[in-house]
Amino acid sequence: MCRSIKTLRGTAPATDEEVRAAALQFVRKISGFRAPAPANAQAFDAAVEEIRASSERLLHRLPAKRARPAARPTARPTEV
Repeated sequence: MCRSIKTLRGTAPATDEEVRAAALQFVRKISGFRAPAPANAQAFDAAVEEIRASSERLLHRLPAKRARPAARPTARPTEV
């Protein structure tokens, strides 16, 4: 699989445009087509829409990310 897929879930929620772009990238990768032939365009577009919708459902069901703590607590107190 492609190692250049970008993580969309950062501190700000992914926009609809970003989710659709990720779905398009995924369908292009697994189909092997950058742009489908006219005969395959409907199936290609339907796949992009299904993956976009599925991704939206996933993102809405995941809990919100919490901010990382400024510093991690140490496991043991340091000895002086």
